[in-house]
Amino acid sequence: MKSRKIIYLEKVLGAMAVIVLKRHKPKIVAITGSVGKTSTKAAVFTVLASKYVVRENQKNYNNEIGIPLTIIGADSGGRNIFKWLWVFIKWLFVVISPRYPEILVLELGVDRPGDMKYFMSFIQPTVGIVTNVSLSHIEFFKTVENIAKEKRVLVEAVGQDGYAILNADDENVLKMSQYTKAQIISFGQADDANINASNLVYNYQEDKPEGISFKLNYDGKNVPIRLRNILAAHYVYAALIGVAAGIIFKINLVDIANALEKFRSPQGRMNLLSGKAGSFVIDDTYNASPMSMLAALSVLEQLKAKRKIAVLGDMLELGDLTRSGHSEVVQKIFSSKIDIFIAVGTRMKEATSELIKLGFSPANIFEFNDPESAGEKVQELVKEGDFVLVKGSQGMRMEKIVEKILENQGERENLLCRQSAEWRKKPFVQP
Repeated sequence: MKSRKIIYLEKVLGAMAVIVLKRHKPKIVAITGSVGKTSTKAAVFTVLASKYVVRENQKNYNNEIGIPLTIIGADSGGRNIFKWLWVFIKWLFVVISPRYPEILVLELGVDRPGDMKYFMSFIQPTVGIVTNVSLSHIEFFKTVENIAKEKRVLVEAVGQDGYAILNADDENVLKMSQYTKAQIISFGQADDANINASNLVYNYQEDKPEGISFKLNYDGKNVPIRLRNILAAHYVYAALIGVAAGIIFKINLVDIANALEKFRSPQGRMNLLSGKAGSFVIDDTYNASPMSMLAALSVLEQLKAKRKIAVLGDMLELGDLTRSGHSEVVQKIFSSKIDIFIAVGTRMKEATSELIKLGFSPANIFEFNDPESAGEKVQELVKEGDFVLVKGSQGMRMEKIVEKILENQGERENLLCRQSAEWRKKPFVQP
């Protein structure tokens, strides 16, 4: 339950944001979805920033306080009243200034029923994007249908002069086209998607992956797209959304393709890092849901490697689907022919019994209660040519494991998520 102070702060910041938006009238690209929002935001920003002055929300500024702060262009004041005074002063300057971004790219975090309605009370999106609908935050919505209904509020809010960019490969998302007057642009691998990807290929330089390529199909045109900094095939969806956004804002396809070569996944989201002893680390530690966990394991499955090691922490906030969600993951571990599995947390440890029943060797399973202990073990195990996937929910602090096996420790702050002084001071607490 939110305190009265927080509720009051949200209302004040929301009112301040409204004044800024009315003053400068930027185009707003709003993004929601169960997974893939941040990578989508990065792809859209990369494409649009090649031609326009664009602002995106930083850090974790995707909630009721963070979105208004992004609109204002200010950092949170935290618990310091003087910093909040500075936010107010900065807001005054923004209101009177003639300069402001032409486009705002906003990732909207929707955790509970009513969140999207609140955002739409002060945001009028020009473009509404829905990446997908899955089990994330199922604890608060109870059913996938309720999650879809909540995210649909964004699509409903887009006017007839705007655009809804919808996932053609997700039935729950595509159905949202029935609830909006906006122009629809669909994306995906489905043949009938307006923007379609095909012929996906992993690129290698010797034994190291160097991104992926695919063929973009749009309006009878075929354009090769190379994502030099992207390892995960499911990031193609983010790239397709970036293409759609570029088309809406009248950027030609060649320029869009050139921009996407610079597209890079955010920290803690399927980043390929150099590990100790000549290993490679796939850092996907920002968060986890069953859908994103399965997608990450699919990437590991497809890569060429001497050994494949999965270091997976508990997935939180799954409610009644906790057991089935973790069961899905261990089944994928077995079918993907992972060589070594390291389980971190009580929920993931509980699921290992099913993995053994499937025929996975108990000698290649290691169980830990905390990321520090798991990190020590991974450090002992890694060898040259190993690919190590590290992933888990935020509360599992799996970035602590990546830190232990990172080749260049001096680059920790630039490469890993949750590296602020405040985050690093927080001890791990078993969820």
